[in-house]
Amino acid sequence: MSEPKITVYGATWCAFCHAAKDYLDKQGVAYIDKDVEQDPEAGREAVEKSGQRGIPVLDIAGDVIYGFDRPKIDAAIEAHKLK
Repeated sequence: MSEPKITVYGATWCAFCHAAKDYLDKQGVAYIDKDVEQDPEAGREAVEKSGQRGIPVLDIAGDVIYGFDRPKIDAAIEAHKLK
């Protein structure tokens, strides 16, 4: 199986991060989960990609979405035919 084309940058205490991951799980879409607290490099990646210091940051096949924005997540999944 190929590597998932979605990366979620978040933290264990972040409710919106959990909501985003739960949403992707319900959509049946595979993703890589990167904890920015446990992995400082993941934190730097998230800031570099989004220009933001907050989480969650979702990288969906190159489309970077800041926050748990369902319409943008759905549009990116659809555009990249990940479902």
